[in-house]
Amino acid sequence: MNLNPHLAGPTLELRPLAPGDRDALHAAASDPETWAGHPAKERWKRETFDSYFDFLLAAGGTLVAIDRASSRIIGASRYYVPPDRPDSIAIGFTFLDRAFWGGRTNLELKRLMLGHAFADFPEVWFHIDPTNLRSQIATSRLGAVHVETKDLDISGKPAPWMCLRLDRTAWERLLAERAGT
Repeated sequence: MNLNPHLAGPTLELRPLAPGDRDALHAAASDPETWAGHPAKERWKRETFDSYFDFLLAAGGTLVAIDRASSRIIGASRYYVPPDRPDSIAIGFTFLDRAFWGGRTNLELKRLMLGHAFADFPEVWFHIDPTNLRSQIATSRLGAVHVETKDLDISGKPAPWMCLRLDRTAWERLLAERAGT
């Protein structure tokens, strides 16, 4: 699977993160409320964000989300191989500018990324910090199911992660239900 695709939907374009995206992505991440429910509560600060950006750039698989109406970078998400499931794919490290919360943006972002991943994999994994309730709720709305919680090294140091799985059939069923409403 290509971990660095260019994907486009009705309102979003996703493309690989580039070194020149640092300032624009920080602008999308600079609201303290974006990180209030996240374990990395200081990520809105430039010095904390810069090390996060460097990690995302070095790790690969990170896509920036661009609002097609304004051509502005509004967030990012990442494909990665789960350390405990080397024959699988995961999506995570997702955040959006708070101005794009509560609408269809996260669903479009995940729809694009999941569509790409499900072309090669029968299931996609999500790893969520047990304290991040907002991400738990958003991921469960996609149809992902909590399988287990265990210590994994996903971002440079071992930590407990909730491991959620979304299989292709459940995702297709959810899309069909939403299309019918």
